[in-house]
Amino acid sequence: MRCALLATLLLVGASAPAEAHAMLEHAGPGAAAVLTAAPKSVVLEFSEALEPAFSNVSVSDAASHDVGATQAVVAGNAMSITLKPLPPGTYKVLWHAVSVDTHRTQGSYVFVVKP
Repeated sequence: MRCALLATLLLVGASAPAEAHAMLEHAGPGAAAVLTAAPKSVVLEFSEALEPAFSNVSVSDAASHDVGATQAVVAGNAMSITLKPLPPGTYKVLWHAVSVDTHRTQGSYVFVVKP
């Protein structure tokens, strides 16, 4: 009886579809942040491990010019990009993440560097 119950639980658990998505859990600087000093990088942390070949982050100024000093780095559940020196202004972070189980998420937000 005990073995039958255990076997049933294992079958039900094994047949449940996996629906994991790499959700953004932390961003630095964060959404709507108003900073008195320009950040040197943007770092995003996700709930799942990312597929580096299909995940990316970019940062642009109000005129849509790319302000990344390097290409994005994706490792584990994090993405980061080093920035050029930023003058005061509004900056947009645009990201898309593909988890290792191929689910895609994306988003964007802005932060402000004050004079």
